Amino acid sequence: MSNRLLIPLAALALALPVASYAQQTPPRMATPLVVGSVAPAFKGLDAAGRPVALQQLLKKGPVVLYFYRGQWCPFCNKQLSQLQDSLQLLTAKGAQVVVVTPETQENIGKTVAKTKAAFPIVHDQDFAIMTAYHTAFTVDPATVLKYKAFGVDLQKANASPDDVLPVPATYVIGRDGRIKFTYFNPDYRQRVSVRRVAAAL
Repeated sequence: MSNRLLIPLAALALALPVASYAQQTPPRMATPLVVGSVAPAFKGLDAAGRPVALQQLLKKGPVVLYFYRGQWCPFCNKQLSQLQDSLQLLTAKGAQVVVVTPETQENIGKTVAKTKAAFPIVHDQDFAIMTAYHTAFTVDPATVLKYKAFGVDLQKANASPDDVLPVPATYVIGRDGRIKFTYFNPDYRQRVSVRRVAAAL
C-alpha cells in the first residue's frame, strides 16, 4: 500500500462511529459465546490453500482463535503484527493460533505481506465461522457509504454480495473443545493484548 493511502485509511478507522454497531442488523446475534460452552467445529483454507480444521488443531494443544476485518483496517494490521512479534508467548504454552477473516485469499496475502504473519489465516467462506462464533454482523448502509468514500468496498474485499464484518473477537479454546476465554468488544479500536491471552492459557 502506498503512503498516500495510509493516511486516508487511518482517517477512515477513526472517522467511523463506534455507536453504529448498535444500529446494525446482525445475520445472527453478535454476542460472545459463553465461557464453558462447546466451541463450534470449523474447517477452512488458509492463504496457501491448506486445510485448517479445529478438530485437528486441538489434537496438538489449545487453540487461540482471532477474528479480523480485513487488510484495509489499520487496527487489524497492528494487532496481527503485534501477535506475530509476541507469538512465542502463546506457542510456548502449546497453543495453536489461527486467524479468521471474511476477506478473500488474495487480500489475505496482502495482510500477510503487511504483518509478516506466520500463523494460518483462514478465509471464512460465506461467513460460516463468524456466524458460528457469533461475531458476524451486517454493516449499516450509512457506514458502507463511508467506507466506500475511503475506497473500501466490503463486497469486493470479501467477494460477497453482503456487507458483513466480524466483531474482532478472540477466543481461547481448551483441548477439551470448550471455550476458556473470550474477548469480545464491538469497539473495533480495542483489541486484547497477547499477554492477556497468554495468561488465559
